[in-house]
Amino acid sequence: MAVVTVLRGVSHGRLPLLPHSQLPIVRPRNIAYRNRPNVLRVFARYSQAQDLFTSRLQDRLENLPKLVEDIVQTSLSTGPRGALRLAQGVQAVVGVGSEWLQDVSKTANSSTGLPTQLQLGLLSPLYLRKLFERMGATYIKLGQFIASAPTLFPPEYVQEFQYCFDSAPAVPYEQIQTILREELGRPIDTVFEYIDPTPVASASIAQVHGARIRGTGEDVVIKVLKPGIEDILVADLNFIYIAARILEFLSPDLSRASLVAIVKDIRESMLEEVDFNKEATNVESFRSYLAAMGLTRQATAPKVYRQYSTKRVLTMERLYGVPLTDLDSIKSLVSSPETSLITALNVWFGSLLACESFHADVHAGNLWQLRDGRIGFLDFGIVGRISPKTWAAMEVFLQSIAIEDNESMASALIDMGATGKDVDSKAFARDLEKIFLSIQDLDTEIIVAAARDTSTNATTVAANVAFDERQMNALFLDVVRVSESYGLKFPREFALLMKQLLYFDRYTRLLAPNMNMYRDQRINVISNQRQKNIYQ
Repeated sequence: MAVVTVLRGVSHGRLPLLPHSQLPIVRPRNIAYRNRPNVLRVFARYSQAQDLFTSRLQDRLENLPKLVEDIVQTSLSTGPRGALRLAQGVQAVVGVGSEWLQDVSKTANSSTGLPTQLQLGLLSPLYLRKLFERMGATYIKLGQFIASAPTLFPPEYVQEFQYCFDSAPAVPYEQIQTILREELGRPIDTVFEYIDPTPVASASIAQVHGARIRGTGEDVVIKVLKPGIEDILVADLNFIYIAARILEFLSPDLSRASLVAIVKDIRESMLEEVDFNKEATNVESFRSYLAAMGLTRQATAPKVYRQYSTKRVLTMERLYGVPLTDLDSIKSLVSSPETSLITALNVWFGSLLACESFHADVHAGNLWQLRDGRIGFLDFGIVGRISPKTWAAMEVFLQSIAIEDNESMASALIDMGATGKDVDSKAFARDLEKIFLSIQDLDTEIIVAAARDTSTNATTVAANVAFDERQMNALFLDVVRVSESYGLKFPREFALLMKQLLYFDRYTRLLAPNMNMYRDQRINVISNQRQKNIYQ
């Protein structure tokens, strides 16, 4: 057995402070020859650890100048607004911290102890979401990113941050007018005959107003970036980036988790959303796809008025219709809601290959049945782009869903995910089968309302669909959770694609309950590659 003797007081080669005669006599024990390999292994491991430490220290020293340069450049680009955001951040932390202390005091005398939510403090999903909401637009958008990226974040946080999708308070119209004057560079009434001061919608970074163009009388909507949002975004995102860079520098293990890469992805995604020139390009790209494929009679996206649009203002054609979940209203507009759904599916699936980007937020507010019978795709602030590798695996995945081949489905997910170990595809397939069987058990509530007109004595019946998005996210989180248990990590575009498929599954339950969206011959789930070649 190896014996390690520690003499306290020996430092940097100096002798202990005791005289030689007072030093304890340590008599070495006899070490059997057969144990000498153990001693050698101990020294070998120590040597390897020392080499590893030296290598890591050298790497850090080499990366230190780049880190300092990044911090200086980022701080300069942030400017004095950084100090203001810091003060606001402290105020937000104090406010949410006070809520947490109040909640702790309420449960202090409980025999069961503090719930996990309270034990985690401000890092728990609930209080972190409240902190993000107090911090404003950037962190609300960050919360939405977390809610939309179950492949990157723990399920508890993905579920809690769904609340960040709720509508935000509107900015006073006077402030919107100021931005319009600045961006248009001329009096507002020379461009617009009328603007409704009450917003059609208000989100965390922008709000939308109805308007009419002077001279032509065309109805439009104006999407306006809320005041101060850009400065707040730059300051907040720079702070988050610096924090990620420092954390990766201090803990190299985080670099393997791609922390800075994730932050860069968030940064790029959020800055794209506040640049309405890019959203205008996304809309025009989709409209070009519809024209190239001869689909303009079946579907549309709003026409963009570039002459009245800037980075902070987006003026678009106003489309009139109803959400794809309003069954009664849809029936009043078209004879076959099922046909409308098939059109929406074919147009969207076709865009996956034939368009530069696909619409990655087809919830009911962004997918309409229009009065003229066409399907309207709205709001291209969130789009996805598919890499060839992901799409090749996604094709196999969708085909596998259609024929209910769980083993092929498992193989496709294995091909799509990044993993450093062998995966038991048969066991994975069995787990996936359990999850996809649960799709049929999701609650979809069909709300039927009847109203009687007292003057005509006629009864009107209306139907709508209501479904809990939390159930949809829980289902997808199950897929991610099981996949991660096999060591798989999926690209973000897979999460975006899956969420859209779950939206369409809900629409199918209402508009075409007897249709199998993956097997129906009228739906081109797997688009022909020639479609892309034609478009190009």
